[in-house]
Amino acid sequence: MIAKIGRGSNLYGALAYNHVKVEQENGKILLTKRMIETPDGKYTVSQLAESFDPYLTANRNTEKHTLHISLNPDPKDEVSDERFVKMAEDYMREMGYGEQPYVIFKHMDTSRTHIHIVSVCVDEEGKKISDRFERKRSMNICRELEQKYGLLPAIGNKDQQWEMIFHPVDYQAGDVKSQIASVIRYLPQYYRFRTLGEYNSLLSLFNISAEKVEGELYGKLQRGLLYFSLNTDGERAGHSFKASLFGKSSGLSALESYFMQCREALKNSESKVNIKAAIAGAMQSTHNEKDFKNKLTKQGINTVIRRNDTGLMYGITFIDHHSKTVWNGSSLGKEFSSNSFNERWTKNIRLEKEIPVDQKRRVAEANDVELFSLEKLQMRQLQIPDQSEEGLIDSFGGLFSFTSGEDQQELDFAHRMKKRKKRKR
Repeated sequence: MIAKIGRGSNLYGALAYNHVKVEQENGKILLTKRMIETPDGKYTVSQLAESFDPYLTANRNTEKHTLHISLNPDPKDEVSDERFVKMAEDYMREMGYGEQPYVIFKHMDTSRTHIHIVSVCVDEEGKKISDRFERKRSMNICRELEQKYGLLPAIGNKDQQWEMIFHPVDYQAGDVKSQIASVIRYLPQYYRFRTLGEYNSLLSLFNISAEKVEGELYGKLQRGLLYFSLNTDGERAGHSFKASLFGKSSGLSALESYFMQCREALKNSESKVNIKAAIAGAMQSTHNEKDFKNKLTKQGINTVIRRNDTGLMYGITFIDHHSKTVWNGSSLGKEFSSNSFNERWTKNIRLEKEIPVDQKRRVAEANDVELFSLEKLQMRQLQIPDQSEEGLIDSFGGLFSFTSGEDQQELDFAHRMKKRKKRKR
């Protein structure tokens, strides 16, 4: 059995993704633990989300508060609903989430029947539940559950490799090289990006940064890339790794060739039109950076902002997880450049300070109405054709942990490194 753990800030989206399976009769709710019950045992997304409200209200400063876990037995395993529930309860208890509210969904739309568990990782007092050595503990628990319930073991390089794909790097968990490799070897197979800056914006979602290095060796100019992990504060953590350690496809020459291919492929791409429309809509309906980013995240688009040491924004990049494309704001048009957003949000901040209290209250009430109608909006988005399960979860709070918080901090570090190099010259 393989467990995939995702963290994000979009609880509603994670619930909506799973609930749409239930409405389409491709899934069902197996258990609601420590949650508000309904008379008929049926739930809307809003009703499910209500049970988590006290925990999110008490939340102190944990941005990735939503936990989205999938437990995937081997397709040859025949697991009853009762056994799925017992396995999930054992898993959550051993991982430290046994006393949390959570809901178990069973997915039956593929031959690989599996379950998803949605919960929060902050307790009733708002404190974050420790995730130290989470992946190692999860793997050990899966091995124990395989023995306890007579499941086929998930052993072998293929399974172990797939389990690592598209997980943010955790430098404290060790084997950082393998963690970085499991991301950078596969990103070009899924995403299109045209510059090193766009590539770095995508990498930042996985706590990775790539630094271009140039120098002279034996009279010849040498060019290459160094990869290194970042901690939660956006600071360099551990040693850097030469791109050559990960194969030719991760090197500068191969990536520059890939950049050219992507530029050609995206020249007249429909995805550019779609993302411009999404960004324009978010600009019209929001008035500050936080609301703007949240609005786009709900549509499966991440916003990565770069700032200098003084906090001034100097770059903005958008990552569309539907079309699997990365776009620098200025390449979409002047109205989407960092200068445009900087001016827009600075003006709105000044206006916000002058808004009377009673007017702020009316604005808050209007926002409540918008949240109430979010369920219908996300149901429409989740019915986009030709989307894989992983892609949909990614967009709506799931396994692909895209809502990585203040991504600009990570790129600030890369920018500071470049500035230091220039000073040395």
